[in-house]
Amino acid sequence: MLHFGTDGVRAAAYSQLTPDAVAGLGRAAASVLGGGDWVIGRDTRESGEVFEQALAAGLVSAGATVGLAGVVPTPALAHIGEVRKVATAMITASHNPYRDNGVKLFAPGGRKLADDIEQQIETAWVRSGEDIASADVPVHAVDVLTPYVERLTSLFPKRCLAGLDLVLDCANGSMSAVAPRVAGLLGANVRVIHNTPNGRNINHECGATHPADLSATVVRFGATLGLAFDGDGDRLIAVDHTGSVVDGDRLIAMAALQLRDAGELTNHTVVVTAMSNLGFHRAMHEAGIAVRTTAVGDRYVLEELDAGGFAIGGEQSGHIIYRNLATTGDGLLAGMRLAQYVLDHDSTLADLAGEVMHSYPQILTNVRVADHHPRVAEELAAEIAAAEASLLGDGRVLVRPSGTEPLIRVMVEAATPELANSVAGDLAAVVRARFGEPEGNPAP
Repeated sequence: MLHFGTDGVRAAAYSQLTPDAVAGLGRAAASVLGGGDWVIGRDTRESGEVFEQALAAGLVSAGATVGLAGVVPTPALAHIGEVRKVATAMITASHNPYRDNGVKLFAPGGRKLADDIEQQIETAWVRSGEDIASADVPVHAVDVLTPYVERLTSLFPKRCLAGLDLVLDCANGSMSAVAPRVAGLLGANVRVIHNTPNGRNINHECGATHPADLSATVVRFGATLGLAFDGDGDRLIAVDHTGSVVDGDRLIAMAALQLRDAGELTNHTVVVTAMSNLGFHRAMHEAGIAVRTTAVGDRYVLEELDAGGFAIGGEQSGHIIYRNLATTGDGLLAGMRLAQYVLDHDSTLADLAGEVMHSYPQILTNVRVADHHPRVAEELAAEIAAAEASLLGDGRVLVRPSGTEPLIRVMVEAATPELANSVAGDLAAVVRARFGEPEGNPAP
């Protein structure tokens, strides 16, 4: 049986995640969250329409009324859930290749699910869905993009990005039609790449996880900066005018400073996950901003934001959440805010990103494993302690299971790249010997 990871259910389309399984998930979700009105969105994967129909059938079988939004970004779907107070489901595997697909569920109001709700849905997800007919399921169309575009543009002064030369990498995903439209309405001079989805090219050598093409394009055309989204549009990675990548840590740091300067940084606090660089923590301390740290996963960031009433949080990978403006990570909102920040400072992203923090060299090694090991940090406590001791108080070690793939992630930050590499390599070897697959090859 499939399980919820850190961001919904995700697996290989058809071989692991089948239409029957998705139909069963729909029935289980409606039984726990309630029938009522639901809206389904999807990204651009070729399997999306099949799973859309299967999910709709499962929801309808449990008494739901289903609206189909078509291809939309995840934050647009969450926004309609917030406005209409309805439950929503996004069919996406986020930054994964097209062969994978998945389902993200949002409770009425556009909120991600708490752990206990996910467990209730998993418990109800015992029926395979084979008895759910997917033909002639009554559905209706829902316009999600128009209110989303109107909402985003209303958050900024008219044509506030005039004079900005901007390159957008839409990852051949859900932002392909929306991001250029919003940036253009705000006055930017927009050049777009990877915005012609064909069902199989989503995230392929493009987007937030592969920004090399964006970097080259920004430099080639002398753009002010570039923005890269992932397949469903809830992540952002930026590129400065030199082609250098600006990761989520620096983007969140600048967002926190932007809010602080505007008097909108609630309790002078920012929320990040355990993956955020040690340099981020030190930079925020110097800026007088407190840092709350959560487990990896943007829903844990959201839970902490809501618990403390904080305004900004996110992940190094590019999930950035303006909690007072949205219910989930929104790559386009974060990107437009970043562009405005650069223009307001009459500077370059390169200078601003360089000033905001000093990053410690960080090495992340993935070790493929045959089984899930949720308590790996406890099982390797002695080895992790020894690795941390070797850093002499100037670095840190994190070992954790992936929430979306059969991997154990080993992360080391140290004063030098050489030391980080050495410690990470030794610790990964321990993980591989103890838990790795028989062939012992690290995941790419």
